Amino acid sequence: MKALVELITKKLVRHPEDVTVRVIESDKGQSLQLSVHPEDIGRVIGKNGRTAKAIRTVLGAAATKANANVSLQISG
Repeated sequence: MKALVELITKKLVRHPEDVTVRVIESDKGQSLQLSVHPEDIGRVIGKNGRTAKAIRTVLGAAATKANANVSLQISG
């Protein structure tokens, strides 16, 4: 899941070297914390959150296939 989020995000941003994804395990599943360069936060979130929603949708489909529970948090 981490590699999927990194791949998608690095293709969207102008500073791909600043993309980091941390995985936090809990009893409810995984929580992915995506951090990008402050200039790129708008690109990742998108207009009205559409890009972020699309990333979460793809992540949710991959998590369903892997029978896992994953959430995504985005910060700049």
